[in-house]
Amino acid sequence: MDEQEFEAALSLLVGQMENEDVDSHEIFMRLTAILNGMKALGMPLPADLVAMQAEMAEEFAVPDEGEGSGTVA
Repeated sequence: MDEQEFEAALSLLVGQMENEDVDSHEIFMRLTAILNGMKALGMPLPADLVAMQAEMAEEFAVPDEGEGSGTVA
């Protein structure tokens, strides 16, 4: 992808984020893929989208086993 394709993909993604019916995990996965592609090409990453991706990563993080899972080791 070149810079224009990334900009178009981000624009489409932001537009879809405004739609309440879109799965937030799908948005997270697509945003992560776009940002990773931009990073791989050495392109500057939009700080607001990096922050949003970090917040979403925390939301979708898988808890470590044993922490609050109720299992005994």
